[in-house]
Amino acid sequence: MISWLLLVAAGLLEIGWASAIKESQGFTRFWPSLLGIGGALASFALLTLAVRDLPIGTAYAVWVGIGAIGVAVAGVVWFGDALSPGRMLFLGLIVVGVAGLKFLES
Repeated sequence: MISWLLLVAAGLLEIGWASAIKESQGFTRFWPSLLGIGGALASFALLTLAVRDLPIGTAYAVWVGIGAIGVAVAGVVWFGDALSPGRMLFLGLIVVGVAGLKFLES
């Protein structure tokens, strides 16, 4: 259970660091750049701890899925990205895939 919590935390950090990288404007802004790099390192560290007990394929897919969904939502909410029905469909498929992987590991 702890490994799954670490994995979720790693995925949430992925959302943060990816958003910070966007705000860094190509690493030209110091604080967003620092947050992006620090968040990425923390995310990788938590992923590393999670894969001690979880299969790497499952853990990586869940980590990427959390990040992909989270960054897509952040893009819509904070960065004005478009949200079309097709985009919502395919993001939903990612959610189904991640949930399915978690279900199969239980």
